[in-house]
Amino acid sequence: MLNDIQKVYYSEEHLADIVNRLGKQISEDYKDKNLLLVSVLKGSVIFMADLMRAITVPCAIDFMCVSSYANKTESSGVVKIIKDLDINLEGYDVLIVEDILDSGKTLSYIRKLLLDRNPKSIKICTLLDKPERRAVDDIWADYSGAEVPDEFVVGYGLDYDEKYRNLPFIGVLKREIYEK
Repeated sequence: MLNDIQKVYYSEEHLADIVNRLGKQISEDYKDKNLLLVSVLKGSVIFMADLMRAITVPCAIDFMCVSSYANKTESSGVVKIIKDLDINLEGYDVLIVEDILDSGKTLSYIRKLLLDRNPKSIKICTLLDKPERRAVDDIWADYSGAEVPDEFVVGYGLDYDEKYRNLPFIGVLKREIYEK
């Protein structure tokens, strides 16, 4: 697995710093709110686990699993809900927790879907942001860990073909791996 990585972008230690910074800011911003963290599976599960431990205010959690990649490297824009939320969003201040904000197509769809469920508020927290890849105008990160250039990154929950999620860092995948 390590031989497939071209370079390490963010080390374990750097990721911990990012998560702690985000957790502190979210804790300040949501101290008097009814926070519900919504993890977009599968990629955000590791980030979500670390982030919720860095948040010092009460919060509930729920999970949503969607697919728009269909074993490809780019979103198709057609979103399939595989697992929906279990919690009624009314009365909650929802924070969608995402691993990477890329084209924004999937997150735009999810945000609109959740807004129709009448939460008090809805914001987005992403570990990584690729603003140069944005294909929709209505989506942005309210909380962003770091920007990454247009390279294929894996690790810390991010995958290629369901592999590399368990790497403790974020690295750039060698092009020959995903262009086979």
